[in-house]
Amino acid sequence: MKKQSILLLTIIILASCSNSNKAPKNIDAKFPSLRKKAIDLFGKLPNIADNKENPVTDAKVALGKRLYFDKILSKDNTQSCNTCHNLNTYGVDNNPFSKGNDGELGGRNSPTTLNAALHIAQFWDGREPDVEAQAGGPILNPVEMAMPSKAVVVARLDADESYFDMFDAAFPGADEAITYDKLQKAIGAFERRLITPSKFDKYLTGDNNALTDKEKEGLQTFIKIGCTNCHNGVAIGGNSFRKFGEMQGDYWKYTKSKKIDNGKFDITGNESDKYVFKVAGLRNVSKTYPYFHDGSVDNLEDAVKIMAKTQLNKELTKTELEQIVAFLNSLTGEIAGDLKAR
Repeated sequence: MKKQSILLLTIIILASCSNSNKAPKNIDAKFPSLRKKAIDLFGKLPNIADNKENPVTDAKVALGKRLYFDKILSKDNTQSCNTCHNLNTYGVDNNPFSKGNDGELGGRNSPTTLNAALHIAQFWDGREPDVEAQAGGPILNPVEMAMPSKAVVVARLDADESYFDMFDAAFPGADEAITYDKLQKAIGAFERRLITPSKFDKYLTGDNNALTDKEKEGLQTFIKIGCTNCHNGVAIGGNSFRKFGEMQGDYWKYTKSKKIDNGKFDITGNESDKYVFKVAGLRNVSKTYPYFHDGSVDNLEDAVKIMAKTQLNKELTKTELEQIVAFLNSLTGEIAGDLKAR
């Protein structure tokens, strides 16, 4: 009987030791500091991407919204900002390149306007500092909206009495009711409200059940392998510039791009800026395909693999890839319905 008791005790001890060596079944026990790491890396998403030089007001946003959807800003009244940055499809048109007023294609993929105001600069090469400066570019670009001059744009708006009243309400006390600068500020104010909180933000603010276990594993993997070296901050990117092909060179060998784009080099002429682009923000990334500056990759899984290889020199396992894509899907959010409605 004594021998049987000793044997039973030994079995219990061995079983206990065996269980203690196993990873915790609960994902939060497995990664106890995951949320804290994420908060430190990404921070809290604001409701508005404010700009002290252009305070966001309801009247300014209402004017900016109308301008954003109005085809009067294109040469032949055929296109609006929303044509290429469709708010019903997450601020993009899902085309590699967008057609302009005369049917000619732009030279780079149209990035989303959602959360763009949170970025360090605008356009893939960062040539404009903010959404206000960016808003005026496409209207006068001969390939895009093709308006001949600022004066012609203002004259068109001047001819519409309702626009006069809206400009006056948005910019009270101004000497001139309608100017091109105010147009840019109004569209900029509207875009500063195009912020898309997602369930990831609910997780960051304390809702532990907002993410699934697989999404949490994806977040852990995203951090662990080094994606957050570039994709950090509230926009999950958009706050730095990096060379595409940093670890491998010749990014086009991986993207199969038809044209080699020099990136920021075309603006600065500095050799160090060759193939340098603004890091993409990853909010709503599962909806903003095709990917990269030239829209050369349609599939999110392929884009993630290319990034891992070219920027980190890593070959992802099937499990790692699935986890990261699950996390990226959790970044899909929504803008307020009143901003989308025409």
